[in-house]
Amino acid sequence: MRKVFTDIKLESEFRKNGYVSVPFISKEEVQNLKDKFFDSIIESGGQITSGETGIAEGRAITYDFTFIDKNPEYKQRVFDIITKEFKPSMDKLLDNYRPIIANYIRKKNETGEVPLHQNWAFADERKCSTVSIWCPLVDSTVENGTLQVVPGSHKRFGELRGPMIPWELDNIKKEIIENHLVPLETKAGDCVILDDSIVHYSAVNKTNDLRLAIQLICIPSEFSSLHYHMDPSVSSEKVNVLEVDVDFYMQFNPWKKPTGVKILRSIPYTHHFIDEKEFMQRINAPGFDEEKTKHGLMSKLKEVFS
Repeated sequence: MRKVFTDIKLESEFRKNGYVSVPFISKEEVQNLKDKFFDSIIESGGQITSGETGIAEGRAITYDFTFIDKNPEYKQRVFDIITKEFKPSMDKLLDNYRPIIANYIRKKNETGEVPLHQNWAFADERKCSTVSIWCPLVDSTVENGTLQVVPGSHKRFGELRGPMIPWELDNIKKEIIENHLVPLETKAGDCVILDDSIVHYSAVNKTNDLRLAIQLICIPSEFSSLHYHMDPSVSSEKVNVLEVDVDFYMQFNPWKKPTGVKILRSIPYTHHFIDEKEFMQRINAPGFDEEKTKHGLMSKLKEVFS
């Protein structure tokens, strides 16, 4: 498995828990990013609404991310702002990673719940880990809807993840939120670097103040960026693996069929929902990346001793 961090202790902690919490940017950099958020927000085209997702009976969108803004030029500007400010700190921590998606995440009073989920898969996760750098620009607390994670849940569920692919944890989201989450209260300028496959959530902002944070999604520089897409109108038993680039995400409506991109291959897919018992069993079992490694090792041993 490809290394994520330049520091061996952070690498070990990340492998075990699926995330690390570290100091990241200075107070001056925090203020600069806040100022640039308010300077640039006038260019926003507004969030895609549930009625504009292209899905019949689509769920209401309860979160405010740059990624689902309707103005590609605004998304590009935010990407440029965040990647420029984050690059020095990112390069010190991560072992040759590159950004593909950047978000300002805005939570006003009594809004901003991000439902329990895993981020999409952005590369071949049996060979590497893609990460999100989550950095609040104000102190993030339980009261204002901080990030919450299920430690050790990375690489355990939903190996094929994309906006149209059913999620095997959908039937037990309530139980996971009530019984398994750990809130990560984080000071402004510190960050959580999480494996994109970790199960996580954030609640509404119960304070009167704006809770502003940044997410930067990064993949190993030498890996292709992938997008996993299912078209249920064609088949719910097949996932297409698309090769994409940064510009794909600038123009992309997550809920509509991608066009003009290369299909690398199709993967057979069988969906089933799991219960809480299986959820716990799989957290304590090897991840899907470890299973391949162990299988490969056993095959090599059989070759040697046969």
